[in-house]
Amino acid sequence: MDVCTPTPSAAVSPLRQRMLDDMRMRQFAEHTQDGYIRAVRKLATFLGRSPHTAAAEDLRRFQLHLVDTGTGPVTINATITGLKFFFDITLGRPELMLKMTHVAVPRKLPVILSPEEVGRLIAAAPNLKHQAAMSVAYGAGLRVSEVVSLKVGDIDGERMTLRVEQGKGRKDRYAMLSPVLLERLRAWWRLGHAQGKIRNGGWLFPGLDPTDHVTARQLNRAVHLAAATAGIDKRITPHGLRHAFATHLLEQKVDIRVIQVLLGHKRLDTTTLYAAVATDLLRRVISPLDHTSAKPAGEPAPEPAPQPPAL
Repeated sequence: MDVCTPTPSAAVSPLRQRMLDDMRMRQFAEHTQDGYIRAVRKLATFLGRSPHTAAAEDLRRFQLHLVDTGTGPVTINATITGLKFFFDITLGRPELMLKMTHVAVPRKLPVILSPEEVGRLIAAAPNLKHQAAMSVAYGAGLRVSEVVSLKVGDIDGERMTLRVEQGKGRKDRYAMLSPVLLERLRAWWRLGHAQGKIRNGGWLFPGLDPTDHVTARQLNRAVHLAAATAGIDKRITPHGLRHAFATHLLEQKVDIRVIQVLLGHKRLDTTTLYAAVATDLLRRVISPLDHTSAKPAGEPAPEPAPQPPAL
């Protein structure tokens, strides 16, 4: 009955199959299913027996084990979510999860590149394909999963839009397509098509096998290599280019609700994070201290302005 350990013949246990069926019924994404199965596997490893035998106290001890072994808040919460599905839905025993609780995740500000640093980073990309992909991440604000999943047909040069199909939350949306980005994509398409890498109607950024797209990990490696080549020592990921896109738009005084739509955020408060990192906005704000007339004791008086010579 172990949900996690398949038999040597690769057969799936009835309990594991039931959980897979429960997730398939709800049309969960593949990476979501993998994460939920991974969570149950962790519990089985901790218990040393099938997870369906766990009691509420076992689950409490398991969460304490995660905390004591240095597991991060995001991973703990993802594990709890997977276990909640297993016990609530697959086993029909929601009461077992009462002693497990999600933990607060510290909200950290993203590292933001300046426009000049973004330009240097993209120029230092290992090849034209990665340069075009990084230009999409910054020029349209797409997530890395959305960048690598683009197809040639998603580029609409007449309406100047990028079609993002089934982005986060399994939603379609349109992203902006600037003239500069369009030219870079056309340059890559001409090269990739001539080399036989880009197929008609295929992936815009194919992998080594043109039937598959480049992976997020491969694009991440390309960004790190470009950062090293450009001499940028900030912690940079492809998602950092999306952060820079939103921050620079905000500094250009683009309405934050427009930025929300471009990013595909469901909630506005997710987008307002960028107000905290838009340093140009901070520099334009006049401190109330600058409007005070009283001077602290001991502060030298400003030198009088030089007077013009008498006529």
